[in-house]
Amino acid sequence: MSEVSPLKIVVVGHVDHGKSTLVGRILDETGALPEGKVEYLKEVCAKRGMPFEWAFVMDALQAERDQGITIDTAQIRFRTKARPYVIIDAPGHKEFLKNMITGAASAEAAMLVIDADEGVQEQSRRHGYLLHLLGLSQIAVAVNKMDLVGFSEERFTVVKAEIVAYLASIGVTPTHVIPVAARGGDNISGPSANTPWYKGPSVLGALDGFVAGKPATDLPLRLPVQDIYKFDNRRIISGRIESGRVRVGDTLVFAPSGKTARVATIEAWAGSDITHVSGGAGQSVGITLDEQIFVERGQVASLVEQAPMLTHTLKARVFWLGRQPLEVGSRLKLKLATAEHVVEVTAIERVIDVEDLAHHASEVVARNAVAEVVLRSRALMAWDAFAVNPRLGRFVLVADYDIVGGGVIAEPEASQLRTGHKSTNIFAVDHKVTPDARALANSHSGGVVWLTGLSGSGKSTIAMELERQLFRKGWQVTVLDGDNVRHGLCSDLGFSPEDRAENIRRVGEVAHLFAKAGMLVVTAFISPYRGDRDGVRAIDPQAFHEIFVATGIDECERRDPKGLYKKARAGQIPEFTGVSAPYEAPDKPELHLSTEGRSIDESVAALLAYVEQSFSLEPRQRVGGGAFF
Repeated sequence: MSEVSPLKIVVVGHVDHGKSTLVGRILDETGALPEGKVEYLKEVCAKRGMPFEWAFVMDALQAERDQGITIDTAQIRFRTKARPYVIIDAPGHKEFLKNMITGAASAEAAMLVIDADEGVQEQSRRHGYLLHLLGLSQIAVAVNKMDLVGFSEERFTVVKAEIVAYLASIGVTPTHVIPVAARGGDNISGPSANTPWYKGPSVLGALDGFVAGKPATDLPLRLPVQDIYKFDNRRIISGRIESGRVRVGDTLVFAPSGKTARVATIEAWAGSDITHVSGGAGQSVGITLDEQIFVERGQVASLVEQAPMLTHTLKARVFWLGRQPLEVGSRLKLKLATAEHVVEVTAIERVIDVEDLAHHASEVVARNAVAEVVLRSRALMAWDAFAVNPRLGRFVLVADYDIVGGGVIAEPEASQLRTGHKSTNIFAVDHKVTPDARALANSHSGGVVWLTGLSGSGKSTIAMELERQLFRKGWQVTVLDGDNVRHGLCSDLGFSPEDRAENIRRVGEVAHLFAKAGMLVVTAFISPYRGDRDGVRAIDPQAFHEIFVATGIDECERRDPKGLYKKARAGQIPEFTGVSAPYEAPDKPELHLSTEGRSIDESVAALLAYVEQSFSLEPRQRVGGGAFF
């Protein structure tokens, strides 16, 4: 019979309310401490001239002993007769809320500790709200230090009523509220003679009453891609299964790309318990696919019929930890599983006062405040609502390499929903004319020559002249220009980051369709975001050639052939690339084409030479080509 999975419990509370003391007592009374541990700590305390505290069992850091506060989370295992546990002792001080959130994020239940003498404090309320924010509904309350109030039933009743009322206001009903004196061990593992008026369970009894959550293996498959490794002829996609199971033969869809493939093999790391047939939640696996599709870090694999949501915007409940206020327009990095997205705060719908839970409108979120916000990403994000699947429903926010916030994704509105589901009733139809046959007939291969650069850099002028010269040479060639496609194919799109991304996606798909038909497609698009261009490249990496028309902003603005920079500087054109919106230059373009100090003819000649070298067939490749006409 397999070992029962341990239940993860987080212990939280205001600083100095006795969390670590409570945990130390629990470990001692369940026999979880190494033999001689308590005696050793007592000896250390005696040498340092300080009284022994049970908190020292958990406060392993020297700084914590010196300052008397818990700085980091600590995890340790123990078990009762009912089952095993992993208990997380989280810091209570306001300055270490980030660590507390880290600890609570993986817990299934919580113990909230409150000092019987001091009563419910602001930090107690904040911790209670954070537990609710992180989706924890199983919360027991330990009213600690009852010895300081003479084990007064009246005082206990007052504190209990206050915390029960607060938790009820956020939709949480505590499983039990227990009078405790952790230092003396009262009501830790059994009833205390000091509280004959209390008839409820002990702390350990309350823990045993918690219900284990739904196993992660029962949730839909979510396998965020961590990395791709190449061994011999295999491309192994690696990652940790966050939920569900994956089996050989499963058809997976990778979000947000929507590409599908079947699992060919499951690879095991040395010493792992992977069966090579299937893997489940919590296991790190490597898989190979039956076809070589483009997959990259951050994508999420799922079963086709249970794909995650895909949107550019998220509505989320955020706990803000940054030293600077969060504002509308703030740009941050959002980390969701292995994916990283640059997001912008487009709306702060309301800020929640954790003291009285009052809601108020605001354009800023102060440090340690909770708010409901809307975040927008330039690229599609794959996610689940937290209530549906916590593994893909919580995230952290990063600024300047520092974690400045965390949150959970709220239930989306119906109009937002778009899943990564790919219809199983659509089948590719093979052409009877092969790409090689088309290339022989045309004397050149098909492909996509993607010109990117700032407005005014010369992209359209160069593209049109290149088309003219190639056509005169007998090439099958066409140009897709940014302005032209917005009159038809993309006439429904604006210039927001989301619309820009969709514009490039559509053009990329069309360009590659032409390329497969044997044509050389020259495109002229600002296409400011590197990720969007990489997405077009991923459709057929061998056919895609990125040309960076490298003209500086000063020169582009000097030329300003359409008068757009002048309008943008006057505020008449919002989100204009290079002025009020970013441009991400290519990292490694196939050709770096500088136009400054060059005439149009010189620029076209350089590009023409590159195109002929890259796409023309060698004379020996053309022999016999007439058989295809």
